[in-house]
Amino acid sequence: MQMKQSGRMDKAKVFILCAVSISVLFAGFAFNTWRVAEEKSFGRFQRDTESLVLGRLAKSRQDGIFSAGGLTGADIDHSVHDTWITPKEIDRQYLSYFDDIPLKRYSPYLSQIGGQGMLYSVLDKLIRIPSTRVKYEIFQIIASGLSALTLTLVATWFYFEFGLASALFVLASTALSQWLTLFGRNLWWSLWAFYLPMLALMFFLMLNRTVSKRHFTNLGIIAGAAVFAKCFFNGYEFITTALVMLTVPFIYYSLLHRTDLRQFFKGAVSIVAGASIGVLVSLGILLLQIGLAQGNALGGLEHLTSTLEKRTYGNVSDFNSEFSDSLTASTFGVTWNYVKGPYLELGHASDSAGAGPVIVIRYWHLIGSFAVMSVLALFAWTRTKSTEQCQRDIALVGAAWFSILAPLSWFVIFKSHSYIHTHINFVIWQLPFTLFGFAIWGVVLQRVLSALMRKAG
Repeated sequence: MQMKQSGRMDKAKVFILCAVSISVLFAGFAFNTWRVAEEKSFGRFQRDTESLVLGRLAKSRQDGIFSAGGLTGADIDHSVHDTWITPKEIDRQYLSYFDDIPLKRYSPYLSQIGGQGMLYSVLDKLIRIPSTRVKYEIFQIIASGLSALTLTLVATWFYFEFGLASALFVLASTALSQWLTLFGRNLWWSLWAFYLPMLALMFFLMLNRTVSKRHFTNLGIIAGAAVFAKCFFNGYEFITTALVMLTVPFIYYSLLHRTDLRQFFKGAVSIVAGASIGVLVSLGILLLQIGLAQGNALGGLEHLTSTLEKRTYGNVSDFNSEFSDSLTASTFGVTWNYVKGPYLELGHASDSAGAGPVIVIRYWHLIGSFAVMSVLALFAWTRTKSTEQCQRDIALVGAAWFSILAPLSWFVIFKSHSYIHTHINFVIWQLPFTLFGFAIWGVVLQRVLSALMRKAG
């Protein structure tokens, strides 16, 4: 009877945690309820890229969901890749959908499948209400809900592995991130899709702790399917970050169970093979789409190659002069700009009489605090910890510091993109390094409170 009651209590705790987490995160993502993002920025964040989804919605309504290969795009008289859409063109994208204005010319965006545009095009047909503006708000609510649900599942995994304090720190850090708040409801970015690969392996490895040939096969299949889903819904945005994220749970459980090198190698090969297949399948679909839209799939391959060079370390002479600074920028300098950048800014000029934020927490502040907490987690109270607890701490700290490679991979490999896109790329720190860092905070503080309670008792 006692075991049944304990089981019911655990389920109740998980239910309450999930309900609170979804509510808190949804309120922040959908409405900026916690005011961690500047209100003006929240209202107009990434309207240019989101307008490509609105363009897809208008195109789907006019010519069908799979017209122009199902790609997102813009109603403009030039290629969206040669000259980026202007503010007036962005506004026209929204009005084309809101007021059902016929499209004259559609310039498809060739760098991703555009699954998010197809998803909302299907919902546009299924939701039977006359106001497209209300539909757009519903789509934002759906995006916010998916983001809140996905990150709630991540926080729930931390609860299962490390306890309530750790989960609450992860939840709080997510709700207080101005970057996640800005991205949470955007139709283009589909924030939730970035976490899908990591989340899939988190729960698969948590529920399947035995090692077998079938286990490795399933590991590869799940990795491939999850990576493909990520590529389908938001393309190759921050792709190196997402691929490193995918491996973080594997690193954690390998450290936790002290996996021998042979088994570790087999698991790593399974994940890499599965993820590679997922990316390749998505590329094949994208090239097919480009072929349908433009009649030249090989031209699409040239476009993707050129885009990759432009965002990484391409030859300066091969591109317009506007890219010369980003292509020649110092990799260290670009990365350092993100290390010293803001995680949270409170008290903006628009909210107070001051000239700028009253409180600024920077990423180097977080990195330093995570380092201190890591040392405490590994070496403090060693005599009072069990062997299993010590190993779990080692696994968490090891996975956390391995996860810093996820954001660094993009800053370093896609240096040119990071040089230009300082208005969005800070979000990569949350994929997933800061989440694991704050989990360490939770573990240490929970242990401190337990020690104080024992002394007081």
